[in-house]
Amino acid sequence: MRLWLRSGLIVVFIIAITAACAPKQAPDYDQNANAPNPSPSNQPLPEVGSGSDSIENGNSNGQEKDHAKSMLEQMSTAEKLGQLVLVGVEGTTPDDTARQFLEDYHVGGFIFYKNNIKNAEQALDFFNQLKKMNKESKVPLFLSVDEEGGRVTRMPEDFKALPTAEKIGASGSEELAADLGSIIGKELSGFGLNMDFAPVLDVNSNPSNPVIGSRSFGNNAEVVSRMGITMLQAIEQEGVIPVVKHFPGHGDTSVDSHLSLPVVEHDLERLRQLELVPFARAIKEGADAVMVAHLLMPELDAEHPASFSRAVITELLREELNFQGVVITDDMTMGAIVKHYDIGEAAVKFIQAGGNIVLVGHEKDRQLAVIHALTAAVESEQITLDMLDDRVYSILKLKEKYGLRDEPADGPDIKAINQEIINILSKHNTKQ
Repeated sequence: MRLWLRSGLIVVFIIAITAACAPKQAPDYDQNANAPNPSPSNQPLPEVGSGSDSIENGNSNGQEKDHAKSMLEQMSTAEKLGQLVLVGVEGTTPDDTARQFLEDYHVGGFIFYKNNIKNAEQALDFFNQLKKMNKESKVPLFLSVDEEGGRVTRMPEDFKALPTAEKIGASGSEELAADLGSIIGKELSGFGLNMDFAPVLDVNSNPSNPVIGSRSFGNNAEVVSRMGITMLQAIEQEGVIPVVKHFPGHGDTSVDSHLSLPVVEHDLERLRQLELVPFARAIKEGADAVMVAHLLMPELDAEHPASFSRAVITELLREELNFQGVVITDDMTMGAIVKHYDIGEAAVKFIQAGGNIVLVGHEKDRQLAVIHALTAAVESEQITLDMLDDRVYSILKLKEKYGLRDEPADGPDIKAINQEIINILSKHNTKQ
């Protein structure tokens, strides 16, 4: 009898330990929401590269090779460091600065702005030349833009204009969101662009917001969630990586973070009820990349902006929302950072906080300051080699998932896409 009792207690103890060690599940932010089903190609990545400072073999049975891990093992420390950085360049053709970023610093990719793109022919040649310049690299490039439709567009004027997210949200039509997301994906993929900083998942709860406004699908978290996720999946179906933004929510601000640092006073409970809802839903549906905003949120972290706060990136995004993908900063050359912080120190803290890619859109001196600060942090072990490998592994997995290659693109079929835009707008009775 005593042996039986002792055995029973051991079994109970083992069950309790197993339950305690089980992975934490993200809270259900949408118990009453009718979310769309994830597409087959939009499944979450394996639970690796999630800020745990360790690399696991993505294959537990040993039957398939982990190509990202194999690639990582072949890379030098300098090559790994380059993957942590996404830079902008001046002009409309590759110059010596672009070549230096590729050959000397092995940057992981580029972001392009309106002043980089004159017309379709020039843009295609520009992007293809950068890929050719990267031919000696082991890792293909991210080629990215902010293409939201509405007033935030980088596409040449060869294309017809697309309506704002606000108009899409007001229509109530997920079909319209899907159609326009597909158009955005076709335009970008035609040029060989493979990353889009969209859709915007901010809930526009402040009518005086100077930076979000019509870029948001609206002031209702459910509408923003449905439209944003639908557009995300449509962009992804065209082979382009959608990056949802601006986590944890830029909708209730009265300061433009391009100019200075906004302060959001909401506590975590309020964020869970409104701002975090679209992001939590998108993560649940398999979002692969998240952009973190430059917002000071004293209730979460009184010292660091969200863009390099461990409380926001690791504790909230990674642990509570269970995000396993790639975390990218908003542009670190914005006033919210450079007016208040040292850009190099901010970049290092972002990586330490659980982030993956530092976006530095402008000014070569500041871009080099970030690269040199990250390099010094690795040399001094502020960023350990395990931490570096962890961050880069997630980046390599993302590039692998979307099949990125540095092959030249043929260019989009502008005439066909424009006709499709006309048809979509006519079908939905929507204006630009």
